[in-house]
Amino acid sequence: MTDLYKNQAFTVSNADDSPFVGAGLRAFFEYRQLGIKEATQGKFGAHVIRAVPGEESSGAWHSHELDFQMVYVTKGWVVFEYEGQGEHMLREGACVLQPPGIKHREVRHSDDMELIEIVSPAVFETKDEDAPQ
Repeated sequence: MTDLYKNQAFTVSNADDSPFVGAGLRAFFEYRQLGIKEATQGKFGAHVIRAVPGEESSGAWHSHELDFQMVYVTKGWVVFEYEGQGEHMLREGACVLQPPGIKHREVRHSDDMELIEIVSPAVFETKDEDAPQ
């Protein structure tokens, strides 16, 4: 077993025990932490993100300094645009692996959009970026 997987704790996160909160990366989303950050001592993070009904995306380009970022849509739809990849409509059941540092932006989403995001490490830097040419 590698060091990456050592010192992990067992955890269960039920929806009624971990509410959605508005404090997160984007004001038009709410976030529900799943306890993965604490259970893995910050090596990984996982949360459910849902749209705040009536709130629209800022459309701001940005990138993340991390090792891994995966998004899986569980409800509704969301459109992301990625540098060199164009726009992608992600519907319920869609999964995307966003390579480290890729410039991207959330373009629009349905009011009922929910997704799961898994990242490593749990805490990472987000940089504002100029739109790609």
